[in-house]
Amino acid sequence: MSGSHGTGGRPPEEFRGRRNRVSGDDPAAQKAQNAEAPEIPNLFGRIRALFAPHARKLTVTVILVLISAALSVLPPLLIQRAFDEGLFPPSGGPDLQRLTVLVALMIAAYLTTALLGVWQTWLTATVGNSVMGELRVRLFTHLQAMELSFFTRTKTGVIQSRLQNDVGGVASVLTNTVSSVLGNAVTVIAAFVAMLLLNWQLTIVAVILMPILVFAQRRVGRVRARIAGKTQESLSDMTAITQETLSVSGILLSKSFTRQKAEIARYAHENDNQVHLQVSQQMSGQWFFAMVSIFLSSIPAIVYLVAGLLLTNGATDITAGTVVAFTTVQARLLFPLLGLMRVALDLQTSSALFARIFQYLDLTPAISDAPGARPVPAVTGRVQFDTVTFAYPDADADARPTLDAVSFTIEPGAFAAFVGPSGAGKTTVSYLIPRFYEATGGRVLFSGVDVRDLEQESLVSHIGIVSQETYLFHATIAENLRYAKPEATDAELEIAARAANIHNTIASFPDGYDTVVGERGYRLSGGEKQRVAIARVLLKDPEVLILDEATSALDAISERVVQAALDTASRGRTTIAIAHRLSTIVTADVIFVIDHGRVVEAGTHQELLAEGGTYASLYAEQTPVQAREL
Repeated sequence: MSGSHGTGGRPPEEFRGRRNRVSGDDPAAQKAQNAEAPEIPNLFGRIRALFAPHARKLTVTVILVLISAALSVLPPLLIQRAFDEGLFPPSGGPDLQRLTVLVALMIAAYLTTALLGVWQTWLTATVGNSVMGELRVRLFTHLQAMELSFFTRTKTGVIQSRLQNDVGGVASVLTNTVSSVLGNAVTVIAAFVAMLLLNWQLTIVAVILMPILVFAQRRVGRVRARIAGKTQESLSDMTAITQETLSVSGILLSKSFTRQKAEIARYAHENDNQVHLQVSQQMSGQWFFAMVSIFLSSIPAIVYLVAGLLLTNGATDITAGTVVAFTTVQARLLFPLLGLMRVALDLQTSSALFARIFQYLDLTPAISDAPGARPVPAVTGRVQFDTVTFAYPDADADARPTLDAVSFTIEPGAFAAFVGPSGAGKTTVSYLIPRFYEATGGRVLFSGVDVRDLEQESLVSHIGIVSQETYLFHATIAENLRYAKPEATDAELEIAARAANIHNTIASFPDGYDTVVGERGYRLSGGEKQRVAIARVLLKDPEVLILDEATSALDAISERVVQAALDTASRGRTTIAIAHRLSTIVTADVIFVIDHGRVVEAGTHQELLAEGGTYASLYAEQTPVQAREL
């Protein structure tokens, strides 16, 4: 397919510089790549909506949290009673019976709180991880609906980072936020009420600096949110580098040009940046929390001093039990308060990640089923272009369109070929038929119906595509074949493989159809991969077959074998061949010659040779080369 996009420009991102994430001509995609937390309308409302399907479990969680929080402040009040009524009662010696009851109540409270905590942890973990899993699947589903051009201008590693790093980055917030916020909030309120009941003067001393801490926390949160956005962007870069350089193709490229050291240096540079950002993210707010911890830890000592001053001046009749209970309550206030502040910071930090996720979810697919779209009504196999014009989305506005008012008709069962110079627009034709791209002008008709009026899934189900760049999964040959028809029997696999001239080769492998082909099929030769791909299409049994330079990368011997398989595959179905080697299409029913986005010639091989035009020139250029290969 190389060079087949014409003056509209080749979409793949690698031709625009490896550091660019998307084409600068696409504002929507550029916005989706922004590392800083953008403005997402009603962001927290949308986050809350993620939990709506789990309302029942959340309700139980809320009840457990409220009970646990209420029980958590009971022991300090029992401590006061234990001191004043059990250990040091007004009557004199310890009251062991009273003390035993109070101690038993304290132990019961601790035990109940622990059991409720286990139940609560299971509920929050279940809800949080379910929400995270649903969000990941929702994002993956949305990405599956995006148009082809989105993927040609966006690095695969960046997309992977959104699914893995960004969604994974909000896991703790999704898992712990509800219980942490509710539990800590109720504990803080209950502790504050208990402190007021014990002594209001000491309570003022304990909370007087709280407003300052809240203000400081908000400032720290904004800093951490900025760092979080940059951290995720760096992770995206690292994932992209890994995907590019550690794939089979990337490793072959770096080894072929001895660029391993350069790739290591590139990865190490981004890794250093990631380390710096991670340290910054961890350290941001640490001075704040240290200050909070010092303040809250110092309060008991200050309480002792204030209590002494109040007793000296006769301003209160505070007892030793009250002082001990008050400091116990205040101590229990430390961790919930710190927890609330950390959750607030985590929410501010995760807002940047949620914004990145929602940006992708908010992207509208450029190609989707129109209202009232219907399945292909009656498949005839006729393909028509009616004055079709097309320019790639990232092409310059002043550039000539890739296709310019192209019209042709391919009759059912015909073998049609498209030839022409590199960049003329041949492959673009094959993209518009299954509606991988949308024509910017004119109509593309399939079986007499405008493809925009058809359900895309129905349309594509009747089209089979064999491209030059065959893609096989790192799985067995059988699994790769069943990708076209999951319910296919072993007998059907063999029939398809025999038709594609690959069965005998597969049978010669020790594991036969259970042979694992390796990453992108690299354990097979180029011709073997192509024949497996042909067998896969034959298993699909489409009415229209598109061959996009399916043999141009093969040697002459492999080409003959694959061409024989293609001849078998094309029988009885409309076949459209995008050809570089003209020897493969001399028997075509009609040959369309495309040059500069226009159909400049059409006819049979002999008719076009007789005309002495562009086709004749191309054939004359290739004939000596083909003769040498033969």
